[in-house]
Formats: sequence, structure tokens, C-alpha cells
Amino acid sequence: MNYAIIGCGLIGKKRLGGMPAGAKLVVACDTNLSRAEELVKLAKSGRAVADFQDAVADPQAEVVFVSTLNSTLAPITLAAVKNGRHVLVEKPGAISVAELKKIETAAKKTGALVRVGYNHRFHPACLKALEVFHSGALGPMMFVRGRYGQGGRIGYEKEWRADPKLSGGGELIDQGVHLIDLAGIFLGKFTKVEGHAATYFWKMPVDDNAFLSLRNAAGNTAWLHVSCSEWKNLFSLEIYGRDGKLHWEGLGGSYGMERLTYYKMLPQMGPPETTVWEFPRGDESWKVEMMEFFEDIKLKRTPVPGLKEAQAALEVVERIYKSGKRPDRP
Repeated sequence: MNYAIIGCGLIGKKRLGGMPAGAKLVVACDTNLSRAEELVKLAKSGRAVADFQDAVADPQAEVVFVSTLNSTLAPITLAAVKNGRHVLVEKPGAISVAELKKIETAAKKTGALVRVGYNHRFHPACLKALEVFHSGALGPMMFVRGRYGQGGRIGYEKEWRADPKLSGGGELIDQGVHLIDLAGIFLGKFTKVEGHAATYFWKMPVDDNAFLSLRNAAGNTAWLHVSCSEWKNLFSLEIYGRDGKLHWEGLGGSYGMERLTYYKMLPQMGPPETTVWEFPRGDESWKVEMMEFFEDIKLKRTPVPGLKEAQAALEVVERIYKSGKRPDRP
């Protein structure tokens, strides 16, 4: 299958590196043409362009991968689906729910499939957690507790993520959407959204921390915190059922060894029976996610996570940002 990559930075290169055998790059696109040219050299195929309209209109490009700044994700995806191209667009897919709905309408008209790149769903610890969850071993769900943070870097407040026009927001729309999406897998749709976004350290007009309390219709809670003043990178997701608990920690690399621990409650209670799985082989989530997308196309099935799931995450983000609790100023 022939494809185009629009946005040839770090994530664009990750997408190229995860392509299955037989897939061929026909167009690499970046406003910085030299980066597109570099991707063409790495792929040993295709042509480099600077205009995304040129890329999505290329008759050879059956699939388009969009890995640009948040503010351009939706316009490029919309143009691609209008041209009948299947699209994998990086999270959050857009900077508003309204943008996602426009893409959804256009995709229905052309039959284009759209997958949104929530790659954390394809980490081995998450796949194992879902296996345990679907087996019923946790019993009825109670709540989810999640933390996700990184410490930024020198000059972070001057990067595009600190510009609300380019990013759509701060840490909440950056790493926060991952936690919201993952919590939704286990608890479903959130009908009550509470929390706030704040700026405690970085001198920027977007949030560097966000604190959420989300509840579904049954009252099950997701209690989430995301931060770019974490200093030591951290990922932790705990899933609590009446009969047991799962704890996923680490993402590999600077986030530490990826590990899943299952705590099984015993009839007499007390210390639980404990099982630990470790995943030292590194992050293959990008590759697994892309294989799923090519299967979506082959089977003509609706991608999950797709536009529906992306809308659910962004609805939470919008409700926090529009609640009147704007990011504080340092």
C-alpha cells in the first residue's frame, strides 16, 4: 500500500520506521522541505513536497499519516479524507470537537477511514491489562487513578506547545488526553467532568498541570493528574475492581521499565496474590498500532480509537478549559 507522511519530524520518522513490509512511501511533506527530503532518503522512495495539498492529492497515496502541530492536524486530515484517503492522524486529532465532527462528516461521504494515534493503547502492559480486565478477573469496576508527567526542558516555554494558537492548550491536551483515553477504556463515557488546569512553573499562557475528577453514569471515578513539572518522568495507571487491581507503571526509556502488576483479592482479604509482568523489549506500540490500521483498511472496519474516541477525550479537555478555571499565571 502506498502512503504519504505529512510532518517529517520525530513522529514522522517513527511512523516511517514502523511501516510493514510492502508499504511504500510516495510523498513526504513538511513545511521545512529539507526534513521531507531526509525522510525520502531514509525510505529510499517517494518525493518531497512542502504543500500538504499536493501530498493529499497525489493519486498514488492511498493512505496519509499526519504528524504535525496540533493546530494543523485537523485541516490536513480534512483535506485528505475529502480526497478519499485513509488517515492515521496523531492525537489529539484536532484542537476542538467541532473540527473532529467536520472530519467525521467528510469521511462518511468519501468512505475514508480515520484512526487517531493514541499509541498508548498498544503498549504491551495495556494489552495485557485489557486481557485481564475482559476476563472478568477484576470484578465490577470501582475507579481508576492515573498520573503522567515529564519535566520539560530548557526553553520549553518558547516551543510550539506553549503557544495556545498552535497547541490548543497545555499539558492537558498534550499528555492529558492519553490518560483520559485510557481511563475511558475501563470506565466508558464520562458524564461528569470536574477539575482544573493551572500554570505553576513554566512562564507560558497554557497549563503545565491539570487535575481531573471524571465520573461515568454509574458513578465510577477516574482521578487523573498530568504535569510538565514532574522533573522525573513518570507514568502510572491503576485500575481498581472489587475483586482485584491492576497497576501499569513505566513506558520504557526515561519513564522506567514497563511493568504490569495484578493484585488478586483473596476471600480472607489481607495481602493479595500478586502477579507481575515486565516488558523490557522497548516500545513497539507505534508498530502494533500501524499494523492495526492496515488491518482496518484491509477489513474495511471502523478504526478504534478513531474519531469517536478522540471526540470523547477532547470533550473532557474542552469542558475543563471552558469551565472558567483558566490556567493560572506564575
